[in-house]
Amino acid sequence: SPTGDHVLTASADETAILWNASTGEVLQRFTGHSDTLTSAVFSPTGDHVLTTAWDGTAKLWNASSGEVLNTFEGSGRAAVFLPKAWAAS
Repeated sequence: SPTGDHVLTASADETAILWNASTGEVLQRFTGHSDTLTSAVFSPTGDHVLTTAWDGTAKLWNASSGEVLNTFEGSGRAAVFLPKAWAAS
C-alpha cells in the first residue's frame, strides 16, 4: 500500500487478498473474477484496488469494503493507475 501498512496479492484461485503487513492478518478478500488473476495494484491513495484476470476483465474495488465499483470488459493482463495529469479532460 502507499503507506506500507498493507500487502496486496493476486492469486490463481481468482481472488486478490489485502493483508496487514505487520501481522499477516487477512483484512479483505476481493472475489468476482472467473479466472486466474494476473495483477492487483493499489491506487495512489490506497482507497481503491484494481485487479486484472485471464477472464479478460479488470475490476475496480473499494479497498475497505471489497465492493466492486466498476468492471472493465476486454482489458489487458496488467493493472496500473496513471497519475491524474494523464486523465482525459
